[in-house]
Amino acid sequence: MPRQDEHRRPLLYSSSDPEEEAAYDAAEKVHIVCAGDDPAASGPPSSGGAPPFSWRKLWLFTGPGFLMSIAFLDPGNLEGDLQAGAIAGYSLLWLLMWATAMGLLVQLLSARLGVATGRHLAELCRDEYPTWASMVLWVMAELALIGADIQEVIGSAIAIKILSNGVLPLWSGVVITAADCFIFLLLENYGVRKLEAFFAVLIATMAMSFAWMFADAKPNGTELLLGMLIPKLSSRTIKQAVGVVGCIIMPHNVFLHSALVQSRDIDHNQRGRVQEAVRYYSIESTAALVISFIINLFVTTVFAKGFYGTSVANSIGLVNAGQYLQEKYGGGFFPILYIWGIGLLAAGQSSTITGTYAGQFIMGGFLNLRLKKWLRALITRSCAIVPTMIVALVFDNEETLDVLNEWLNVLQSIQIPFALIPLLYLVSREQIMGSFKIGPVLKIVSWLVAALVIVINGYLLLDFFSNEVTSMMFGTVVSGFTAAYVAFILYLVSRGLMFSSWRNLVQSKEVTATES
Repeated sequence: MPRQDEHRRPLLYSSSDPEEEAAYDAAEKVHIVCAGDDPAASGPPSSGGAPPFSWRKLWLFTGPGFLMSIAFLDPGNLEGDLQAGAIAGYSLLWLLMWATAMGLLVQLLSARLGVATGRHLAELCRDEYPTWASMVLWVMAELALIGADIQEVIGSAIAIKILSNGVLPLWSGVVITAADCFIFLLLENYGVRKLEAFFAVLIATMAMSFAWMFADAKPNGTELLLGMLIPKLSSRTIKQAVGVVGCIIMPHNVFLHSALVQSRDIDHNQRGRVQEAVRYYSIESTAALVISFIINLFVTTVFAKGFYGTSVANSIGLVNAGQYLQEKYGGGFFPILYIWGIGLLAAGQSSTITGTYAGQFIMGGFLNLRLKKWLRALITRSCAIVPTMIVALVFDNEETLDVLNEWLNVLQSIQIPFALIPLLYLVSREQIMGSFKIGPVLKIVSWLVAALVIVINGYLLLDFFSNEVTSMMFGTVVSGFTAAYVAFILYLVSRGLMFSSWRNLVQSKEVTATES
């Protein structure tokens, strides 16, 4: 009989079938080797802890968390920030902080899954669920990605229109964004670290742009601090509160992070090395999301200081935000309109590229496609660019873009359970995670966070459809969709509960047989 320790080892499923699609080829991975490293430092496969902490190793592991954090800074999040600030002032800063913490927990679980198994979420869903269920999950993930991608590309196009003084219309900005996305992806041919460095430059550009705006606005420090520390919520700001939480967890980002962490070459036969990777990824992901929180804080407080309590507060959106900023804060040494445009362009460009990456991993993982990366990028980009171009041509004004943005937020909110529930189901399974499965306390906390996010987004959906459903036919369609939607969520939840009950029964029988 196998030893109990062997059942508790992390499993590297991908080694069982070399023909399966992999997030990164062996030659593409970053090798984690430091001077004085002892290959046997972590002991035999089933033993030992992680090697001592090393700043150099932390640097080598740094990268995937910052790419993941870009989803917290995409144009959709920036619009949520500016609307929360303009309508609710400083009162929702505490919620922004805790929503980021909840997002961090989800992303840490995603990274843990990728490191412990050597496979990403889409691949594991393909193997762990029946074919019909995995296909439904794939379609839902693709729809969420397309919705996010449209917002990101449109955000870049708005920034290009701002920086060109309106010379370049929205549709031309979409074309430019689609084209330069492929140019940036060529950087990957020069190594993962070069691409990660490029993203670091984009994040630094956002940080400097919005910090400049923050310095120009001179927000009230006391009100800012009170807004972060004292929970406050009113019926007037409930919609903005729901939006702050709803846009933090992006379904495609959960899939993405579990794949990005595989860019480092980790010996999965050494438990200590896996534990070491989980520790370093946790540190760098936390640091990345702290930075993203600060950037979001800058945007929220700038609009809180300038527009809270004004007559234009409810009319500010991504399209007209730059003009309102220019009218409020004036030109200065460098017009704030262009500072906003630069920050928005960096947010849009970085998020569109990571969206392309997520699309590659999602499509390759669910369908087990072994295609060249440029071909997968072309297919993924085409799925989003075609509808985005239609949007740019049809919705080229403020009111229609705001309406479209609401529908896209709804589309992504609908998909959240189809990323969160499979993730929590998989990280709780010992057969998949080995000794790295989450414990009972973390499991309860994770499910409570997931339930809270799903309920909050459910409220957003209910509020939206109660205002939009005006005909019997549309109401019937929405009711049918809702029934199927709820049924599939219950299936995903019940599958996890049934497995846990079955596993406990098997373990109790094994103990009884051993004792007898």
